[in-house]
Amino acid sequence: MQVHNFEKVWLGAALLLIVGFIATISYGTVGAGIAMVDDSGGQIDPQAVQSGETGTTFDDPGVVKQNDSHYVVYVVAQQFQFVPGSGDNPIRVPANTLVTFKVTSADVMHGFAITGTNINTMVIPGQVAEVTARFDETGTYGLVCHEYCGAGHHTMGGSVEVVPQSQYNATEVTN
Repeated sequence: MQVHNFEKVWLGAALLLIVGFIATISYGTVGAGIAMVDDSGGQIDPQAVQSGETGTTFDDPGVVKQNDSHYVVYVVAQQFQFVPGSGDNPIRVPANTLVTFKVTSADVMHGFAITGTNINTMVIPGQVAEVTARFDETGTYGLVCHEYCGAGHHTMGGSVEVVPQSQYNATEVTN
Protein backbone atom coordinates (compact mmCIF):
# COMPACT_ATOMS: atom_id res chain seq x y z
CA MET A 1 0.00 0.00 0.00
CA GLN A 2 1.35 3.38 -1.02
CA VAL A 3 0.95 6.33 1.41
CA HIS A 4 1.28 9.73 -0.17
CA ASN A 5 3.97 12.08 1.23
CA PHE A 6 1.40 14.74 2.23
CA GLU A 7 -0.52 12.11 4.21
CA LYS A 8 2.71 11.12 5.99
CA VAL A 9 3.34 14.75 6.94
CA TRP A 10 -0.20 15.25 8.28
CA LEU A 11 -0.08 11.93 10.13
CA GLY A 12 3.23 12.95 11.74
CA ALA A 13 1.85 16.37 12.66
CA ALA A 14 -1.27 14.82 14.22
CA LEU A 15 0.81 12.37 16.26
CA LEU A 16 3.10 15.19 17.37
CA LEU A 17 0.07 17.23 18.55
CA ILE A 18 -1.31 14.25 20.47
CA VAL A 19 2.03 13.71 22.22
CA GLY A 20 2.22 17.45 22.96
CA PHE A 21 -1.27 17.49 24.48
CA ILE A 22 -0.48 14.48 26.67
CA ALA A 23 2.79 16.12 27.81
CA THR A 24 0.96 19.37 28.63
CA ILE A 25 -1.70 17.58 30.67
CA SER A 26 0.95 15.50 32.47
CA TYR A 27 2.94 18.61 33.37
CA GLY A 28 -0.20 20.40 34.57
CA THR A 29 -1.18 17.55 36.87
CA VAL A 30 2.27 16.75 38.25
CA GLY A 31 4.77 19.52 37.55
CA ALA A 32 2.77 22.66 38.31
CA GLY A 33 1.63 21.55 41.75
CA ILE A 34 -2.07 21.83 40.97
CA ALA A 35 -4.25 19.69 43.20
CA MET A 36 -7.94 19.04 43.46
CA VAL A 37 -9.82 20.33 46.48
CA ASP A 38 -10.34 17.55 48.98
CA ASP A 39 -12.36 17.27 52.15
CA SER A 40 -9.42 17.88 54.50
CA GLY A 41 -11.03 21.15 55.64
CA GLY A 42 -13.98 19.28 57.11
CA GLN A 43 -17.71 19.86 57.00
CA ILE A 44 -19.93 22.46 58.60
CA ASP A 45 -23.66 23.12 58.74
CA PRO A 46 -24.41 26.00 56.31
CA GLN A 47 -27.54 27.05 58.22
CA ALA A 48 -25.45 27.38 61.39
CA VAL A 49 -22.89 29.43 59.44
CA GLN A 50 -25.66 31.71 58.20
CA SER A 51 -27.03 32.25 61.71
CA GLY A 52 -23.55 32.52 63.28
CA GLU A 53 -24.12 29.60 65.64
CA THR A 54 -21.52 27.03 64.57
CA GLY A 55 -19.50 27.15 67.76
CA THR A 56 -16.39 27.63 65.60
CA THR A 57 -14.24 30.53 64.44
CA PHE A 58 -16.62 30.97 61.49
CA ASP A 59 -19.03 32.70 63.91
CA ASP A 60 -16.56 35.63 64.04
CA PRO A 61 -14.43 35.18 60.91
CA GLY A 62 -11.06 36.86 60.58
CA VAL A 63 -7.31 36.38 60.93
CA VAL A 64 -6.00 34.10 63.67
CA LYS A 65 -2.30 33.96 64.54
CA GLN A 66 -1.06 30.39 64.92
CA ASN A 67 2.57 31.40 65.56
CA ASP A 68 5.03 34.06 64.34
CA SER A 69 5.21 32.58 60.84
CA HIS A 70 1.71 31.13 60.29
CA TYR A 71 -1.72 32.75 60.19
CA VAL A 72 -5.13 31.22 59.51
CA VAL A 73 -7.82 33.32 57.84
CA TYR A 74 -11.43 32.24 58.34
CA VAL A 75 -13.69 33.57 55.57
CA VAL A 76 -17.45 33.19 55.07
CA ALA A 77 -18.69 33.66 51.50
CA GLN A 78 -22.29 34.75 51.28
CA GLN A 79 -24.36 36.56 48.71
CA PHE A 80 -22.73 38.95 47.67
CA GLN A 81 -19.69 39.44 49.88
CA PHE A 82 -16.75 37.84 51.61
CA VAL A 83 -16.60 38.28 55.40
CA PRO A 84 -13.92 39.51 55.95
CA GLY A 85 -12.60 40.72 52.61
CA SER A 86 -15.33 42.85 51.08
CA GLY A 87 -15.96 46.57 51.30
CA ASP A 88 -14.18 48.43 54.10
CA ASN A 89 -13.10 45.18 55.73
CA PRO A 90 -10.16 43.77 53.69
CA ILE A 91 -8.26 40.70 54.79
CA ARG A 92 -4.98 42.01 56.19
CA VAL A 93 -1.98 39.68 56.65
CA PRO A 94 1.78 40.19 57.14
CA ALA A 95 4.25 39.45 54.35
CA ASN A 96 6.65 36.50 54.41
CA THR A 97 4.37 34.32 56.50
CA LEU A 98 2.42 31.19 55.73
CA VAL A 99 -1.29 31.98 55.39
CA THR A 100 -3.98 29.30 55.38
CA PHE A 101 -7.40 30.37 54.14
CA LYS A 102 -10.34 28.37 55.48
CA VAL A 103 -13.40 29.35 53.49
CA THR A 104 -17.01 28.19 53.70
CA SER A 105 -20.32 29.30 52.24
CA ALA A 106 -23.39 30.32 54.16
CA ASP A 107 -25.81 30.02 51.25
CA VAL A 108 -24.89 28.92 47.71
CA MET A 109 -21.80 27.81 45.81
CA HIS A 110 -19.17 30.55 45.45
CA GLY A 111 -15.65 30.87 44.17
CA PHE A 112 -12.61 32.16 46.05
CA ALA A 113 -9.73 33.42 43.94
CA ILE A 114 -6.97 35.84 44.85
CA THR A 115 -5.66 37.60 41.75
CA GLY A 116 -1.94 37.40 41.11
CA THR A 117 -1.62 34.14 43.07
CA ASN A 118 -2.41 30.48 42.52
CA ILE A 119 -5.19 30.58 45.14
CA ASN A 120 -8.38 29.50 43.43
CA THR A 121 -10.99 27.20 44.94
CA MET A 122 -14.69 26.48 44.94
CA VAL A 123 -16.62 27.24 48.11
CA ILE A 124 -19.41 24.74 48.61
CA PRO A 125 -22.08 25.03 51.33
CA GLY A 126 -21.38 22.44 54.01
CA GLN A 127 -17.68 22.16 53.13
CA VAL A 128 -14.63 24.03 54.40
CA ALA A 129 -12.14 24.74 51.61
CA GLU A 130 -8.53 25.02 52.77
CA VAL A 131 -5.82 26.76 50.73
CA THR A 132 -2.34 27.68 51.96
CA ALA A 133 0.04 30.22 50.43
CA ARG A 134 2.96 32.48 51.24
CA PHE A 135 2.81 36.15 50.28
CA ASP A 136 6.38 37.35 49.70
CA GLU A 137 5.44 40.70 48.15
CA THR A 138 3.47 43.41 49.89
CA GLY A 139 0.52 45.00 48.15
CA THR A 140 -3.19 44.69 47.61
CA TYR A 141 -4.49 41.56 45.91
CA GLY A 142 -7.98 41.37 44.45
CA LEU A 143 -10.42 38.82 45.81
CA VAL A 144 -13.10 37.57 43.41
CA CYS A 145 -15.94 35.09 43.27
CA HIS A 146 -15.64 33.08 40.06
CA GLU A 147 -18.76 30.94 40.44
CA TYR A 148 -22.09 32.48 39.49
CA CYS A 149 -23.93 32.96 42.79
CA GLY A 150 -26.92 35.08 41.85
CA ALA A 151 -28.04 38.42 40.44
CA GLY A 152 -25.43 40.41 42.38
CA HIS A 153 -22.52 38.11 41.51
CA HIS A 154 -20.74 40.85 39.56
CA THR A 155 -20.47 42.92 42.76
CA MET A 156 -18.91 40.12 44.83
CA GLY A 157 -15.29 41.04 45.31
CA GLY A 158 -12.87 42.24 47.88
CA SER A 159 -9.20 42.51 48.69
CA VAL A 160 -6.31 40.98 50.59
CA GLU A 161 -3.79 43.50 51.90
CA VAL A 162 -0.29 42.16 52.50
CA VAL A 163 1.74 44.51 54.68
CA PRO A 164 5.34 44.33 55.94
CA GLN A 165 5.68 42.44 59.20
CA SER A 166 6.97 45.58 60.90
CA GLN A 167 3.70 47.38 60.07
CA TYR A 168 1.44 44.49 60.98
CA ASN A 169 -0.10 45.26 64.33
CA ALA A 170 -0.87 42.27 66.51
CA THR A 171 -4.01 44.01 67.74
CA GLU A 172 -5.43 43.71 64.22
CA VAL A 173 -5.57 39.95 64.63
CA THR A 174 -9.05 38.82 65.50
CA ASN A 175 -9.94 35.92 67.78
